[in-house]
Amino acid sequence: MNYFQYNQPFELEGGQTLPEITIAYHTFGQLNAKKSNVVWICHALTANSNVLDWWDGLVGENKAMDPDKHFIVCANILGSCYGSTGPLSVNPETQQPYYNTFPQVTIRDMVKAHILLREHLGLEKIHILAGGSCGGYQVLEWAVAEPEVAENLFLLATSAAESTWGIGIHTTQRLMLEADGTWGEPSPTAGSKGLKAARALGILTYRNYQILAQNQTDPDPEKLENHRVSSYLNYQGDKLVARFNAYSYWFLTKALDSHHLGRGRGGRLEPVLQKIAQKTLIIGISSDILCPVQEQQFLAQHLPNATYVEIDSNYGHDGFIIEGEKISKHFSAWLAEVEDEKLAPSPAVPL
Repeated sequence: MNYFQYNQPFELEGGQTLPEITIAYHTFGQLNAKKSNVVWICHALTANSNVLDWWDGLVGENKAMDPDKHFIVCANILGSCYGSTGPLSVNPETQQPYYNTFPQVTIRDMVKAHILLREHLGLEKIHILAGGSCGGYQVLEWAVAEPEVAENLFLLATSAAESTWGIGIHTTQRLMLEADGTWGEPSPTAGSKGLKAARALGILTYRNYQILAQNQTDPDPEKLENHRVSSYLNYQGDKLVARFNAYSYWFLTKALDSHHLGRGRGGRLEPVLQKIAQKTLIIGISSDILCPVQEQQFLAQHLPNATYVEIDSNYGHDGFIIEGEKISKHFSAWLAEVEDEKLAPSPAVPL
């Protein structure tokens, strides 16, 4: 992991200011002489900057995004607990961790930090800017903020604005966090029981009826308690508590709720999308109930150079991480077309 320290005040969209920020990031592969092989991956809610940890179906040696060919960058988002400035960071003004006094960040704030890192790394162009779910929110905001930087966009299981459904789920998760008796305490373990419950609800939205019925149905019809799906959700909740932080989860779900490309830009999504000119591959997952395919179809309808692919999968929203083979097939074919078109000679101009 690498760290970029920005030792100047960082003004947030909501009006508050962080005295300084740290951005944790990973890179894989080598930047070529023309600096034309940059693949920047924006990660989702509880992921980290080590993309090999969570997207090994697409990233790695001989994969669709290959460090032998590409210079791959992934930065940890503001508000997280994986190295970038967040609730567990020490506030330089108080010399104490922020915890629940951390200021609210938005998707645009995350992108603003990404831009600082891009400039620090000396990258003028990004060949492929990619992200799924919350990562896709960042990609879209970045394409609007710096329209000339990213040459091509890759979006999965994402949308132009957080849906009412998504905000409702996040609100319920935050209520779970706030119901924990330790919530608000100045401790890294505050809200842990609430985080476990919030993760259990999240898993139900990341998956769906079909995959839970397929994988978690009990074979014993006589059972009265300790059902398989209950054990599964407890396990998933404990896993997140062991690796993540409740305050980060609270602030990051708030950041998801802030996502709306039309905010401050006239309010309507369609004209903002129509200005995003990059060639864009959009992938939807047929069984996604958190960010349904109609959200990706809306993007494809209004992005002027979009290709839409729908993957048939039972894995729901998590399909954008799990279905590596199917996604790689479509991404590689699309990228080959994009690069062939770029190499094609320009048509002759009549004298």
